[in-house]
Parts: sequence; C-alpha cells; structure tokens
Amino acid sequence: MKAAMNRKIKKAYPLPKLSSVAEQMPPSGIRLFFDLVLTMDDVISLGVGEPDFNTPWHISQYAIEKIETGFTTYTSNSGLMELREAITDNVRKTYGLSYDPVREILITVGVSEAYDLALRALINPGDEILVHEPCYVSYKPLISLAGGSPRVVSTRKENGFKVLPKDLASNCSRRSKAFVFNYPCNPTGVTYSKKELEALASVIREKNLFVISDEIYHHLSFDHPHISFPILDGFKERCLYLNGFSKGYAMTGWRIGFACGPSPLIALMTKIHQYTMLCASVMGQYAAIEALKNGSEDTVEMKNEYFRRRNYIVKKLNDIGLSCHVPGGAFYVFPEIPACFSSDLEFANQLLKEERVAVVPGSAFGRDCSRHIRISYAYSVDKLKAASERIERFIKRHQG
Repeated sequence: MKAAMNRKIKKAYPLPKLSSVAEQMPPSGIRLFFDLVLTMDDVISLGVGEPDFNTPWHISQYAIEKIETGFTTYTSNSGLMELREAITDNVRKTYGLSYDPVREILITVGVSEAYDLALRALINPGDEILVHEPCYVSYKPLISLAGGSPRVVSTRKENGFKVLPKDLASNCSRRSKAFVFNYPCNPTGVTYSKKELEALASVIREKNLFVISDEIYHHLSFDHPHISFPILDGFKERCLYLNGFSKGYAMTGWRIGFACGPSPLIALMTKIHQYTMLCASVMGQYAAIEALKNGSEDTVEMKNEYFRRRNYIVKKLNDIGLSCHVPGGAFYVFPEIPACFSSDLEFANQLLKEERVAVVPGSAFGRDCSRHIRISYAYSVDKLKAASERIERFIKRHQG
C-alpha cells in the first residue's frame, strides 16, 4: 500500500504550455553551427565576431585596482555617473553631439541589452519594426519577443548590400514605427557616407519613423570617417544611439554598452533595466572609463591591423573564386559561394567536414542570403592564410 502511495506522489507534474513566441524562434545560426565545431579537432574557425586582441592591459589594470580597493558593489541603475560623463565628453568631441548624462544616457550589459530594452520601451502590440537584411541574428527575434512584428528591408549584392531609400520607403506601412539600422554592418561590413545617410533620413522623416542606430563598429570604418546618425538634422530627438566597448576596445567579455537618446525613452528603458538587470558590472564600468579616457591609441592600432587583414582576405577570396565586395568597416566579409554548391549550408558543412574550416552560413543573417557565407577576419594573418589555403583546395576539388 505504501509503495503504491509513493508512486502516486512521485508522478511527474506536467509543464504548463510554454511561450509560443519563444518556441517558434529559431536558434542562433551562429551558435548552433559552432556547437558542432567544439566537438572537432584541428578546426580553423573564422566564425565568431570577437577581436583576437586582448583587452589593453592599462584598461584591465585599472579595473583590477578598483576591485582591490573594494569597488565591487552595485551602481546606480543608470550606471556610474563618471562613466556617463565620460561618454558625454567622448560623443561631444567625436560627433559634436550633446547628451545629458543624468537623463539621456543609460549604461547597459552590452549593446544587446540596450537594444532589447529599447524595443520593450517602444513597442505596443501590432507595431512593425523595419529591419534591413542581412542583419545581426538577434534583431528580429527580440522584436518578436517584445510583441512587435519585424518587417524586412532586403539589400542586394549588386548595390553593395546598402539600404536604398526607395526600398525603405516601399516597405513602410501604417503600422511601421521604427527602423533598426546597423553600420558598419554585421555581417556585410557595409557603411555609409553622409550623403547616403541623408537620403535615408529624408524617407524616415516622410514616414515618421524612429531610428535605433547600432553603431558598435564605429571605430572600424576604414575608407571614410564614421558619420553617426543622430548628427543629421533633426535626428537627435528621433534616434536612439547605441554603442559600446566590445569591438573597438577588445572588451567583449566585460559586457558594457550604452544608449543615448531622448529622455522619455531612456527613462522607460531604465525602469525596465531596474527590474531585469539592476545595473551593469561595476568592474566593467570602471574599465570602460579607462578605455574612454586613455584608450584612443589602442583603437587606432587595432583598426590599422584589421584594415591590413581586410585587404588581404578580400583579395585572396576573390582570387580563389569566392566573389567578395570590399567591406567599408567592421571585421567581416560576406562572399558569394560558387555555383557548384546548392546552398550556404552545404558549403559550410562540407568545408568544415573536409577541410576543418568553420564559417557562418549566410542564411543565419537573412532569408535571401543562402548564396553567401560570413567570414570574420578578427584573426591573425597567419590564420587567415592557412584557412584560405584550405578553402582554395576545397573549392578546386568541388569544381573539378
């Protein structure tokens, strides 16, 4: 009798119905592929968008000194005032923009959190958010999680993967509320001149859109100085400027980003941040202060090395049969695969299997990208050379 009672007590409790939005989200096309890489030996990975440089020592040392002297507590929800003031000074000196460090700046756990907070603060049920493709893998899923509908603005190789004003205009509807814009772009490396940005701004004004401008790669604009979207006429008030320290300062693991924008939006983002994250890491915030105050030479040195790598890999890929445009920034190339392969997934899987080189299938970044792959050149020239030799051997084998 007791055994029967115990069996009844141990009966599994059925889970309630889980979120249908979360269930329908595809897993990250980057992480899914590289979980497989971890199970293999002798792989040259050109997939993850992470600098191969260490965080400059003076930045780490400053944070270590703060830890040693007891700065290990919570900060204000908005972030250290010293960091917000340093961001204010940096943005003013770089772009001539003026943001109030008290009401118009929020420190976040990377740009990813800033983007998530922005969507949750902006979106009402039924709102459409315009997103260009190819784009970073989290843009569309986070729109859906916030209760909005992503609406894709496709770009094309023949136009250098740039968003054209006519395409932006034709994809707007009465429900369109904001445009998510990333440049220099992950995965294509595309960036824009001031004239090109002003042409897009004209459409955005006409359609009464808000802009979320993710400029995390702003340090890595190679062919002309980076132009920040909120400097355009009238856009400081209708643009949320997102940036951080991961890419330009090689500080991915420190997880510090920030948002600058209109005070009502920043206030709502901060309210959500209070409940979900409380504050960004105090150690990371002190590291970011040191980066802004004394890290400009470091960013220039890294940028020059990425520029050298870009020129090497673009020429090499085109020489071996992977048609590749010249990216204006970031540290990615987005070449087209040869016609003998049926898809990006076939190419990437076979390349990994046969030659132990890992790249990201282009379809991870958009529905019309299945003839492309993303290659990161945030790796040494020696590694890029070894990988390109394997890729060349692979292509020659399949082309007969």
